[in-house]
Amino acid sequence: MAYQSEREEVEHKKFVDYKDVAYLRQFTNPHAKILGKKRTGVAAQKQREIALAIKRARYMALMPYLAA
Repeated sequence: MAYQSEREEVEHKKFVDYKDVAYLRQFTNPHAKILGKKRTGVAAQKQREIALAIKRARYMALMPYLAA
């Protein structure tokens, strides 16, 4: 697997909440882009939930769209 060495071990929660910014930041890179599921190591359904939560947190101004 190409991403095996780059994969990070992240604790996965049953429920992903957009207000849990500290948890969601684990799934973004320093430039505030959402990491892919190959990089994070989560299932496809969970990756969609995480992406939606990050987008909601950005809309509510809890997370940045771009890193300054």
